[in-house]
Amino acid sequence: MPPVLDRIRVGSAPDSWGVWFPDDPVQVPWERFLNEVAEAGYSWIELGPYGYLPTDPARLTDEVNQRNLKVSAGTVFTGLHRGPSVWESTWEHVSQVAALTQAMGAKHLVVIPSFWRDDKTAEILEPPELTGEQWAHLTKGMERLGHEVKETYGLDIVVHPHADTHIDTEAHVERFLDSTDSELVNLCLDTGHYAYCGGDSVKLIETYGERIGYLHLKQVDPEILADVVRNEVPFGPAVQRGVMCEPPSGVPELGPVLEAAQKLNVDLFAIVEQDMYPCEPDKPLPIAVRTRKFLKSCGA
Repeated sequence: MPPVLDRIRVGSAPDSWGVWFPDDPVQVPWERFLNEVAEAGYSWIELGPYGYLPTDPARLTDEVNQRNLKVSAGTVFTGLHRGPSVWESTWEHVSQVAALTQAMGAKHLVVIPSFWRDDKTAEILEPPELTGEQWAHLTKGMERLGHEVKETYGLDIVVHPHADTHIDTEAHVERFLDSTDSELVNLCLDTGHYAYCGGDSVKLIETYGERIGYLHLKQVDPEILADVVRNEVPFGPAVQRGVMCEPPSGVPELGPVLEAAQKLNVDLFAIVEQDMYPCEPDKPLPIAVRTRKFLKSCGA
């Protein structure tokens, strides 16, 4: 018998349907995503890139209700390490997404730090390591964001460590957590990104459990990852090579991650995100069905 994971709420996201951008001719239309995510057996979804799903709350509510879906979170991209000069433009973007997220009844805003390497062109945009001053801008900026988002929209921010950003490796994630206030900022632990960057998800949950506010479930193919690391392949091309793979064929093992999360004894979303941009339109649904079945076999 699998363990009972009754504190874990499983969902999926546009990302598992190959969606990275609000509008892109190679992506599946949003109606098809909603139809198929419901057909695969999920009841929770994320908004994905702002503008992919309808941004009118009444219309989106109608669309998700028709399919018995609910929204767990919105997602924003930020470059707060650049200091106070970017606050206004950041807040403008965050406000749009947070307002829709709040209107959909969700409670979380996933915050992704900006890329130091372009995920499409592989162009190096800035150094991969931050200076001390930039770390201070990043941590203070995230705390301010957490405070403002909570005050204005009643949402909790969860910061998403991500490949090719400045919050990626175990050392960077721990530095970020040790430098921020748990009342204002917690973590969206993405098991795939953390493994991609050499981290151990179970260890992180066991060490920083009170800071884990949200989960993204994905796996990496260790053989492809070894080649990606060896050849310093950027994240976008690595995804095209299939570095993010269908569970349970990759790492980390998701069963132990979910069991460690269950032991925290708090309600947690665990949203499946298998990066597949770009992908054939008929590819995502069968994978989503199999992944849902696999997670059920783990007790989720």
